[in-house]
Amino acid sequence: MAKKKNENTTSIGFEEVIWRAADKLRGNLNASEYEGVVLGLIFLKYISDKFEVKFKELSEDEYADVEDKDEYEADGVFFVPQEARWNVISLAAHTPEVGRVIDDALQAIERENPKLKGVLPGNYARPELDKRRLGDVVDLFSNIEMYASGDEKDLLGRVYEYCLQKFASMEGKNAGEFYTPSCIVRTIVEILQPFQGRVYDPCCGSGGMFVQSAKFIKNHQKELSGISVYGQEANPSTWKMAHMNVAIRGLEANLGQSYADTFFNDQHPTLKADFIMANPPFNLSDWGADKLEKDPRWKFGLPPAGNANFAWMQHMIHHLSPTGRIGLVLANGALSSQTGGEGDIRQRIIEADLVEGIIALPSQLFYSTGIPVSLWFLTRNKQQPGKTLFIDARQMGTMVTRAVRELQQEDIARIADTFNQFRNGTLEDEKGFCAVRTIDDIRAQDFILTPGRYVGIAEQEDDGEPFEDKMKRLTTELSGLFEQSHKLEEEIRKQLGSIGFNV
Repeated sequence: MAKKKNENTTSIGFEEVIWRAADKLRGNLNASEYEGVVLGLIFLKYISDKFEVKFKELSEDEYADVEDKDEYEADGVFFVPQEARWNVISLAAHTPEVGRVIDDALQAIERENPKLKGVLPGNYARPELDKRRLGDVVDLFSNIEMYASGDEKDLLGRVYEYCLQKFASMEGKNAGEFYTPSCIVRTIVEILQPFQGRVYDPCCGSGGMFVQSAKFIKNHQKELSGISVYGQEANPSTWKMAHMNVAIRGLEANLGQSYADTFFNDQHPTLKADFIMANPPFNLSDWGADKLEKDPRWKFGLPPAGNANFAWMQHMIHHLSPTGRIGLVLANGALSSQTGGEGDIRQRIIEADLVEGIIALPSQLFYSTGIPVSLWFLTRNKQQPGKTLFIDARQMGTMVTRAVRELQQEDIARIADTFNQFRNGTLEDEKGFCAVRTIDDIRAQDFILTPGRYVGIAEQEDDGEPFEDKMKRLTTELSGLFEQSHKLEEEIRKQLGSIGFNV
């Protein structure tokens, strides 16, 4: 258990305590600026704490040099130069120079650690960032040890992920650029089971797919060294967030030489991945189709210029190993669209026997959009050749706020177990929830993949009331409602008339 000097942060909800305190910083900063400030401080405190643990260990070894950078790198610890250590920042917390001290610290860390060059946020010295509030947040972090050992290694990761989630809720429709709800990511990971091999996300956002993969592997007592992580992201600030996110999880990740457009500057052109997980931008238009007409990735057809859904899908298929699996999130339109040649592309992908499963998700899972979405699972070497699993999960999940729903762990477990049974050949259809269909069955539906077409409607339990009696009761109730509505209508007309409006 991490040692915490501030008793207010000892409860399991300490992430919220940190968030509330850090929220003082918001002031007149917009969400994206504030996000960089908070996440940068968390990361800086984390690597400082981790460095101090190793520093103390080396101090007790008479033959070790506590300032030898190689000693730290050998253990996967970032070397923190003296001017960047947290005690220096803490001492400056309530001085006008605190912003400059933090900026200098971040620059010094980047100089000493090439992997972090160009990644860490800066500009804490800017005038609009309230230095008194910044000092208060530095004090807060000074009272918490961000690095822990044993079972609590995920301490900072929890804080970082919690803050990402809070920023997503603040940013609303813009949140989709960097944050995929963790329950969706966990569902994909539980189905793909990325224990060993190359894991790739071509639009990785803040790295949520990688984080959940790491958690999955650890939960199954496996070593993280069994996977190699590859990603790409076009948004520069989000690319930096991803670097910090994977670093605090102890993941070695190749996120490309720089942020870049995946279609025009593929950072991993020769990669053949064993697991591809992605939540690409929904229905992206103006993605540059006219400049990529002859691209070899479009094996199943040229994607339309007005929608990149099948461009993303084909990019992933292009990067898939001979036994690889894909799990991706797409807007529901991709299941049935016939415009711009999408129906033909979908048909060819189905006839190539790549579609292993489709899951219709419930609404309101995203902070950023109300668009209904589905999960697609594509596999090169299916355990059940010629068959596709359809799951209708639209009734699953629990409302956690008035606007946001989450899939609970039991929901995810049920979906993943259904996939496992399908792969093992032991699954039986369940009306209203799941069905296994052949390519011929899908062909009979004009290659439309909407799960509701295949799973049907769940059977309703007979309540024992005879049909004639039920209809008599319901029509009586309906008649009473009609009568009530007429009375209300007359009352509304009367009230409007009293103020000179006749309807």
